[in-house]
Amino acid sequence: MSDKQTQTQLAVIGSGPGGYAAAFLAADLGMDVTLIDTAPNPGGVCLYRGCIPSKALLHVAKLLSEAKEAKNWGISFSEPKIDLPRLREWKNSVVAQLTGGLGRLSKQRKVNFIRGKATFNDSQSLKINTVAGAAQKLIFQQAVLATGSHPVTLPGVPVDSPLVMDSSAALALETLPKSMLVVGGGYIGLELGTVYASLGTKVTVVEMLPGLLPGADRDLIAVLAKKLNSAFTEIMLETTVKNIRVKKNGVSVQFQTGNGTELKKDYEKVLIAVGRKPNSANLGLENTKVQTDEKWFVKVDAQRRTGDPAIFAIGDVAGEPMLAHKAAHEGRTAVEVIAGGKSVFEPRAIPAVVFTDPELAWCGLTESEAKKQKREVSVTRFPWAASGRAATLGRSDGLTKIIFDSQTERVLGVGIVGPGAGELISEAVLAVEMAAVAKDLELTIHPHPTLSETVMESAAMLFGTGTHIYRPKRKR
Repeated sequence: MSDKQTQTQLAVIGSGPGGYAAAFLAADLGMDVTLIDTAPNPGGVCLYRGCIPSKALLHVAKLLSEAKEAKNWGISFSEPKIDLPRLREWKNSVVAQLTGGLGRLSKQRKVNFIRGKATFNDSQSLKINTVAGAAQKLIFQQAVLATGSHPVTLPGVPVDSPLVMDSSAALALETLPKSMLVVGGGYIGLELGTVYASLGTKVTVVEMLPGLLPGADRDLIAVLAKKLNSAFTEIMLETTVKNIRVKKNGVSVQFQTGNGTELKKDYEKVLIAVGRKPNSANLGLENTKVQTDEKWFVKVDAQRRTGDPAIFAIGDVAGEPMLAHKAAHEGRTAVEVIAGGKSVFEPRAIPAVVFTDPELAWCGLTESEAKKQKREVSVTRFPWAASGRAATLGRSDGLTKIIFDSQTERVLGVGIVGPGAGELISEAVLAVEMAAVAKDLELTIHPHPTLSETVMESAAMLFGTGTHIYRPKRKR
């Protein structure tokens, strides 16, 4: 029996934040759209096994942390009781609510949603093996590849044991181990380590580099590291994992430190969080003109076009940074180009947020990057110890820093560490995108008392006129 054959104007392969954003905009612009994914509803890894469930659990972690800190304010709570099945049910309900909502939006927009795995026959057609077991051929005029990424595994590490987890398995929260090793000091490892530590697990983090979160400035990391050092049992830097052996009731791990010393320690579970790889394999790309680079990212231009005129690529599969909000904006750019627009994806700043406690966020040029580029910049730092709002929260450990061009005083980058940094960073992104200068931020009236005032105060420090901190006026 021959495959069922249908046609569509735009085929979107993958329904994560980039894929569904592209599909929904295309439908809004009047296109005939088919969205393909194996999941029951749009959402992708972000909603099902990433951003959303992790942030739900991080909210619980923050609540538990604040309950402990409340004793400093004269309020004491009894030891919290963790109802793991109920917590897991609540986390899953958040996922179901949001993915279900996307399913309804898809139907309202009359997007043809097919549950299946798509591969390219050629530059104008796809073979779709549906989850129901049927196969069909879909002919398209244009396609957007939005297949995302998957967790990296370590060579020689057993991946078939429930004692060795990736991020998806960790978010399932099936059990709470007494001890856990997190391999990788990036944002995924630190966020999930924070969750498990708050729920009572003794967490150890191992990172092969000299510091955590290599993309962020060290002065910001120092604030976060101080809190993590008290939350985690141990943080091992400049240390590599040489061997992981699964035993009957745990995992034995062999380490090698930077000076060559070998260590051996046992844990109940291990979480591998050393990065992600693009989902560019087994898609039939060899049947098209699409090309990939040495890291298997699909090559795209500023309009997200691939080497094949009919195919665009967005999100994790199209390169760093692997962030949901970057994917969504790329998806909209690709669709606008397909619709005949002259859009290009050329952001001045893509914000990065680590949802630990405290949160850490940055955008634009970092101080470390400025030094590498030998670029002349001026840097201001406003410590939250001088913030009235931070004092009322009992969180004076934060920091807001701004990187300015030394000659023009233009805002080039911003870094924030402290509670709510992920919300505060949006003002900074707007400042970078709009080429704001220090005076723009200083003269913008911020509500008092708020943490957002730290951005205004940090800008004023460039001129030595900050209200709540003294800094001698700089010499021109």
